[in-house]
Amino acid sequence: MGRVRPEQVIRRAACFLISALCLAVPARPQETVIRVNVRLVRMLVTVKDSGGQLIGSLNKNDFAVFDNGVKQDIAVFERQTEQPLSVALMLDTSASVGIELRYELDSAAKFLKALVAEGNPGDTAALYAFNWRTTLVKSYTRRYALLDQALRQIKAEGGTSLYDAIYLVSRELEYRDGRHVMVIVTDGGDTTSSKDFHQALEAAQRADAVMYPVVVIPITNDAGRNIGGENALTTLAGGTGGRVFTPSSARELDRAFEDILRDLRTQYLIGYYPKDLPYTKERFHTLNVSVPASSLRVQTRSGYYEDSDASRRSGR
Repeated sequence: MGRVRPEQVIRRAACFLISALCLAVPARPQETVIRVNVRLVRMLVTVKDSGGQLIGSLNKNDFAVFDNGVKQDIAVFERQTEQPLSVALMLDTSASVGIELRYELDSAAKFLKALVAEGNPGDTAALYAFNWRTTLVKSYTRRYALLDQALRQIKAEGGTSLYDAIYLVSRELEYRDGRHVMVIVTDGGDTTSSKDFHQALEAAQRADAVMYPVVVIPITNDAGRNIGGENALTTLAGGTGGRVFTPSSARELDRAFEDILRDLRTQYLIGYYPKDLPYTKERFHTLNVSVPASSLRVQTRSGYYEDSDASRRSGR
């Protein structure tokens, strides 16, 4: 048997000591994986009673907010918020709404005049026209005369790229301060968009934009009324915390614009920083806002998309 060298004895002793230490240290329990998101999630909230009357006198503690089923602490609360409005008025100027366009422009002019005359000092409106393409007719301003002048230049022609218009306007609204609103006057059809329904909805939700589609009833034709388009707009409105209107006359169109203004003047702004959310690969978070122990109906967006770089894993 060969002689054992000193360095071999030292190596074997070191290995024995390391093994003993590994056996003595208990295994670490599996870490709980949570998602930490520092982004402030904002919601514009409208509350109505069973009769449809707006309720604007609630307090912060009256509301309960859930993110993916986990209750959240409200960090920001404003009643009848004074956050400035950025309202994108989007008019369908495709050939299918040509005959209806005259009274649409008249009602839109009344809406814009009331918006800038009666609202907060920082409220602004922009005018967009969309057919097969989307055109910014007048950028955000408080000067009604400029908006009215731009309205009179609009003419109807071409196809309808509704989803493209929602997508593009959402991207421009996203970086503006305050509240974001899209008022869309259309017959509900989409014939030429490169974007689809889901891309349009995601863009609007990322922009924290509330959508109010005003679906004008088109003249009866061989194809009939576009019920599919109306249903899509109803879903878009519900997903962003807005609602859809279907006026059948000039007076009803005026009333729809008046109702939108009342909604905007009686909104709550609620915000929170998401916490204690289980890790999920899904980017979309489902929101639920309620006024517990009451029959009041809360209208707000259905959820939000989390940015991929806004989260990290951590454990304790």
